[in-house]
Amino acid sequence: QAMTPRTKLILISHMINLTGQITPVRKVCEMARARGVETIVDGAHSFAQFDFKRDDLGCDYFGTSLHKWLYAPKGTGLLYVRKEKIPKVWALMASEDKNRADIRKFEEIGTHSAAMRLAIGEAILFHHAIGAKRKEERLRYLSRYWMNRLREVPKVGFNTSFDPAQSCAIGNFKVEGVDPRELGSYLMAKHKIFTTPIVHEEFTGIRITPNVYTTLWELDRFCSVVEDVAKKGLPKA
Repeated sequence: QAMTPRTKLILISHMINLTGQITPVRKVCEMARARGVETIVDGAHSFAQFDFKRDDLGCDYFGTSLHKWLYAPKGTGLLYVRKEKIPKVWALMASEDKNRADIRKFEEIGTHSAAMRLAIGEAILFHHAIGAKRKEERLRYLSRYWMNRLREVPKVGFNTSFDPAQSCAIGNFKVEGVDPRELGSYLMAKHKIFTTPIVHEEFTGIRITPNVYTTLWELDRFCSVVEDVAKKGLPKA
């Protein structure tokens, strides 16, 4: 309904970084293509977190950072442009005309670190050594481990769906009557537990993002602290 004859491009996040919500990218891209509208997908948090293929999305453009879930160095990224779209898209830095239809024209960014680019290969090898599907299953197991424990705790609520089709590693929770910023500061200062407090105009909560190396002992320790706060509130300063 929001689309008009003036709509030329739709930008959609594959996964919302605040809550871990997985969006229906394929449906949006199919709807847009039927109306002659191009689509660009922000895959910063989806890429290498859960298993999917490029053609599963059906988008015209896809971009992602590689340091989040592929574990490559910061400053590395990936860009996909549908082949027939490449000639019409200008690169930020000029490239030879012979590269007009070549995706590598977008790599013309001046002098940059060879070490960072080489490290991408090592990150890919590590990702494949674990296995994309196996990694996804591990991340889902960890997120559901702490979420299922806290969902039974009075005053604890969630901003993240438990539906596996709508979330993976990232979870966002809240404790009734407790400011997420204060809770986040307490978790870090007192227990050395790093979290990401979220204060949004539509909701508030704390983002929890376990990774493949997170242990169940660490999640149990985190849950115990949250259970104590939900029961007694934050300790007085």
